[in-house]
Amino acid sequence: MEKVKLIIIGSGPAGYTAALYAARANLKPVLFEGFFSGPAGGQLMTTTDVENYPGFPEGITGPEMMDKFCKQAERFGTRLLREDVESVDLSQRPFTVKGKNSSYQTDAIIISTGATAKKLDIPGSREGEFWQKGVTACAVCDGAMPIFRNKPLYVIGGGDSACEEAMFLTKYGSHVYIVHRRDELRASKIMARRAMNHPGITIIWDSVITKIDGDDVVKKVVLKNVKTEEESEHEAGGVFFAIGHIPNTEFLNGQIDLHDNNYIKVEPGTTQTNVEGVFAAGDCQDFTYRQAVTAAGTGCMAAIEAERWLSEQESHHEPEKATH
Repeated sequence: MEKVKLIIIGSGPAGYTAALYAARANLKPVLFEGFFSGPAGGQLMTTTDVENYPGFPEGITGPEMMDKFCKQAERFGTRLLREDVESVDLSQRPFTVKGKNSSYQTDAIIISTGATAKKLDIPGSREGEFWQKGVTACAVCDGAMPIFRNKPLYVIGGGDSACEEAMFLTKYGSHVYIVHRRDELRASKIMARRAMNHPGITIIWDSVITKIDGDDVVKKVVLKNVKTEEESEHEAGGVFFAIGHIPNTEFLNGQIDLHDNNYIKVEPGTTQTNVEGVFAAGDCQDFTYRQAVTAAGTGCMAAIEAERWLSEQESHHEPEKATH
């Protein structure tokens, strides 16, 4: 089994940035990009225009941006593997990382496997239908796009993120509707109060969206009251899922400390996990910001911290010089 200094698990802004910094530090990183678990490049591969990443004043598509990230990491010597990691063994060093087709031993690991937005399987919301044509799971990423301007917008959810996204969208839409299947919000009291008192937001209680329809983009939704079973059709310019994310941390099999929501715990202000030599970057450890630019930032941090940690390990193991 081949032994390497550093393995990065997961692509996307965090993984590719970590690889870029690690490769430039001559760590010769091996990066597992993923395959069946999701597209190499992470969540940005399913977005269209990215307009809030610094340095791209005209905007750039998510896939195009990730292609640039990938090429930059590769240019400095990152070895890319288009496969999923099936398991890691963190019980002893060197660690063992088993991929679908290859296995490695490694001194350090950066985990950057991201998170997956929860979606509901509503007719019209799927890939090949209106997903990314008016249906999205990130208001902050997509809300400012022209297709949503001055249109009625619908947010599905009842927690803090649904309230936050709805308030954010009031800057762009003609009116924002929160569709919630219960008769009270799950959000914290302060967030619920803000949403309920906002003149640009209406909460549609006890309801679900049963269908999303349109032509090239979303034009209308069908709402159903879960108590009366009554259905009604409404004009809509966009539908936003705000029902949370699932961090892609299952493969760790409980070997690293996680928060209650299954995001990886890191020491505040660092990317260090509770296992020495294992670092976490991007959305698998960030449930607050979840932006491409913050993911890239933690990828940079993880690579610098891994490089320093590896240097310390090497200096501890250098044979002492004989003294005469």
